[in-house]
Amino acid sequence: MAAASNTDRPRQTLARPALFLASSSERARAFGPILRTVILGQSVEGRPIIGIEAGDPASRRKILVVGCVHGNECAGEAITRRLLTLPPPASVDLWIIPNLNPDGAARGTRGNAHGVDLNRNFPWHWQPLTGVYYSGSRPLSEPEARIAYGFIRRLRPVVSIWFHQHLNLVDESGGSATIERRFATLVRLPLARLTREPGSVTTWENHTIAGTAFVVELPAGHLQPATAARFAHAITTISIT
Repeated sequence: MAAASNTDRPRQTLARPALFLASSSERARAFGPILRTVILGQSVEGRPIIGIEAGDPASRRKILVVGCVHGNECAGEAITRRLLTLPPPASVDLWIIPNLNPDGAARGTRGNAHGVDLNRNFPWHWQPLTGVYYSGSRPLSEPEARIAYGFIRRLRPVVSIWFHQHLNLVDESGGSATIERRFATLVRLPLARLTREPGSVTTWENHTIAGTAFVVELPAGHLQPATAARFAHAITTISIT
């Protein structure tokens, strides 16, 4: 396992989260005063990895939403932007990471700047994989994975939602099947069990954190605004149930 580094800790708090909101009208509808944007760390190429907190920081009910893990599967960012326009769920501390892989997103590649599939770089049953699923030289070899690992261990979310593409389903990822099924119903997608891949973040979370982490596979391409809104509302609904 890789040693901890300074990329594992929040580096800076930003005063304004507005750059993540698509328009001034969205900014006008954004949550109230308890909203802060934090630089959690930097990617291989030095791009900031941002976390946005909303709701009640004192709440013990922590929710995490990650919009993009693979750089060529970033439709979930539209959901995170829409989520920022909704009133925060009562008595919930909601954290949003719009993009964990900004280098891959800039390149249009699945992996990060080292070509590592971040969803094969976590410690649980890590294996040395090559090719498109290259898992890195060791568990947590990548700064982006270490940032998520350290942040999740501190936050200990009760629910984590990780957006991917392009299978158009909710994965029964090994946490609470009740929560996964409820979310699938709300977003009108089938619930199916995908292969438990070595080194995946949700499998690691579900075996080491007392909560439920699951994958949502969005359809290919960009989301329509109504679809993004449906997913955002579903997140707020399961956050309080």
